Amino acid sequence: MAYELLIPTRWHDNDVYGHVNNADYYAFFDTAINTFLVREGGLDIHRGEAIGVCAESHCSYAAELTFPETVRAELSVADLGRSSVRYEIALYGEGRDEPAATGWFVHVFVDRAARRPTPIPDPIRAALRRLVA
Repeated sequence: MAYELLIPTRWHDNDVYGHVNNADYYAFFDTAINTFLVREGGLDIHRGEAIGVCAESHCSYAAELTFPETVRAELSVADLGRSSVRYEIALYGEGRDEPAATGWFVHVFVDRAARRPTPIPDPIRAALRRLVA
């Protein structure tokens, strides 16, 4: 099962070449992941004891995205560990069946104060389990 999120591009996402800048693809990854964690896993980004920090990310580009366009992000979980999770993400342009980009993103959950790895909180783990591919 995959989680899907629609993300509208913004005027400022386009670069001088007339397409969404490559760095914004990573922002789409981050938006899909954190929207899922907040909405489905109950992540409290302001006061929660555990937070997810990015340990690794990668993106392969296959096609350009542009403004104005709504991007469909598909998120799944490839590996769910004790304190880390590896997501797989695909980004699709409007009306396209093939992804414009694919990639992965690794979160390590850490204690907010100590910044040391901590087990993934149970509500978040339960939500992530639903996305295990």
